[in-house]
Amino acid sequence: MKKLLFVFAFLITVVSFGQKERELKLNKDTNLIDVVYYHDNGVVSQTGSYTADGKLQGLWLSFDTEGQKTVSANYDNGKKVGKWIYWIDGTKKVVKYTDNVASL
Repeated sequence: MKKLLFVFAFLITVVSFGQKERELKLNKDTNLIDVVYYHDNGVVSQTGSYTADGKLQGLWLSFDTEGQKTVSANYDNGKKVGKWIYWIDGTKKVVKYTDNVASL
């Protein structure tokens, strides 16, 4: 009985730590680090890219725990730029950023 309990506890531990929190991959074409973050349930939480010095770059997407898109954002060398789209309770809201400053 002890062995069975030990095996069960071991399997639970392996499954708990086996879930991905994020994936990193160097994109040789853009020289950026592409990343995918995951919610605890395994659904993608965010996707985007970092520069070599850790600044957010390009398009970033955020998703809720059910996989529905919640934010579409743009960065340039760590600064918020361009059109950002937020989906809040089924309503789409657009905000334009220039050099980290929002304008409606």
